[in-house]
Amino acid sequence: MDASNELIDPPLSGTERETLTTMLDYYRLVLLRKAAGLDDQQLRVRLGPSSLTIGTLLYHSALVEDHWFQTIWLADNTIEPWASGDWDTDQDWEMTRAAQLTGDEIERQYQESVARSQLALAEATDLGELSQGQGRSGSSFSMRYILVHLIEEYARHCGHADLIRESIDGATGD
Repeated sequence: MDASNELIDPPLSGTERETLTTMLDYYRLVLLRKAAGLDDQQLRVRLGPSSLTIGTLLYHSALVEDHWFQTIWLADNTIEPWASGDWDTDQDWEMTRAAQLTGDEIERQYQESVARSQLALAEATDLGELSQGQGRSGSSFSMRYILVHLIEEYARHCGHADLIRESIDGATGD
């Protein structure tokens, strides 16, 4: 995997939309950079008793992107590979599936999911607008909530990836 893109810090005094979207893009790139230069075997390295790997974190993040922007925001639950995943048998299907894929396949899915998310976000003109789809409780979500939630999700998973990457080759930092 190659994450040669340079990190750009979010604006210190941007609009709400600029701040949230650039912060999300920042964390997306940090996660990709954690995988940069790793081969397929290294993408499957686990730390301690956890089943998390950098590969599973990337694939899970692809699922999260499609879940929030496609399923929740646009009410479209037909996005593959998630729509045909065997969720009834395996609640962590995306993690199990990631272990069977190459790094290139994981990165391709991740990039496709992020691209779909960026298109959906570009269509949202108001961060207070509510999603077409609903969560388990039947509630809709504002785009603002979705962006903040994804920033939180990525920040947590970038921390996981940082620890795993350090255990692989000592690399630290963004």
